[in-house]
Amino acid sequence: MKTTVKELPGETMELQMGPSHPATHGTIKFNLKLEGEKVLDCDVEVGFLHRGFAKSCEQAIWTQVIPYTDRLNYASPLINNVGYAMAVEKLLGIETPPRCRFIRVIVSELSRIFDHLTCCGMSASELGAITVGFYMMEARELIMRIVEAVTGARLTVTYVRIGGLKHDLPHDFDDQVGRAFEKVRRILADCDRLLSRNRIFIDRVSNVGVISKETALAYGLTGPLLRATGVSYDVRKADPYLVYNQMEFEVPLGVKGDNYDRFVVRIQEIEQSMRIVEQALKRLPPGPIMLEDPRIALPEKEKVYNSIEGLMNHFKLIMEGIKVPPGEVYFAVEGGNGELGFYIVSDGGGRPYRIRVRPPSFIGMSAFHEMIKGHMVADIVPTFGMINMIGGECDR
Repeated sequence: MKTTVKELPGETMELQMGPSHPATHGTIKFNLKLEGEKVLDCDVEVGFLHRGFAKSCEQAIWTQVIPYTDRLNYASPLINNVGYAMAVEKLLGIETPPRCRFIRVIVSELSRIFDHLTCCGMSASELGAITVGFYMMEARELIMRIVEAVTGARLTVTYVRIGGLKHDLPHDFDDQVGRAFEKVRRILADCDRLLSRNRIFIDRVSNVGVISKETALAYGLTGPLLRATGVSYDVRKADPYLVYNQMEFEVPLGVKGDNYDRFVVRIQEIEQSMRIVEQALKRLPPGPIMLEDPRIALPEKEKVYNSIEGLMNHFKLIMEGIKVPPGEVYFAVEGGNGELGFYIVSDGGGRPYRIRVRPPSFIGMSAFHEMIKGHMVADIVPTFGMINMIGGECDR
């Protein structure tokens, strides 16, 4: 006798997740369509921080924009500093001294390490691997102390200047970096032992959030999100800037384009960044770290306080701003989350006429619904974590 099982009536449920959810950074809201625990669709609202980055910059002189760039991606502010300064320098048609270019590479890679440790540590913690989260925060603190020794600040550093840097590296910088990297490598080895054969972690991230090469390219994804699909695009290789063409490093790639590949790509990039820093320190040339051009470079404080020429130069540059030739320019660097580009328009005055940022994590969020469709509600947080959304970048 054939028996039939009567199907239970199904119902699509609409649910709002965030922005008060602990994992959504206080701004993100996921408008979900669910069938039980399965995600049928997800409409993402990135929300607002109400910072008004672009318009704030247009009310400031060129030099005063640098503190605003710190707040774009506060996990890697030095890369933001470098990207903006180099965009203005391209418009000015100037090149910074060799030592400055090497130091910019060093601080950018330290910032990338800091960014990836933050992303991977918090993502592991959100999956229950809180020991890994603590370990990576320890490693991040080691990097932060180096950044603090160089810039004088831990987070919003404002270290780069148009035409150079605020000041040179401390005298014992090589030793600080060597000791820190030794500990960071040891910590990452411990994390590898905790995670690489951990069945729970692997099951939670493997084959979750998968996105194809074609879809990733169609959405304009860059950085670890794109490289996890197997596409070898890195601004440092594709369009080298500073002294990256003199550095030997690899571009880690994934295969499936899932959360596991994104995690592994970031961890491998930490080692490549440490390689770059070590090479740059060995080849670091002597010389100035700032252009000697009074029309662009702010004078040293000693000259400002002790000479009328220095005081007048400082006054003119701060009150009127650098006179940047009229025109428009786009310049991109490889940020922690991908291609970080600055589009700048100048009308020849001391202030930017227009500034627009290409924020990699904002573009990553546009593809989130493609990653999460068909997965479970529990997969939303780890997938969102692997995008590494930064609210300062997403604010329009």
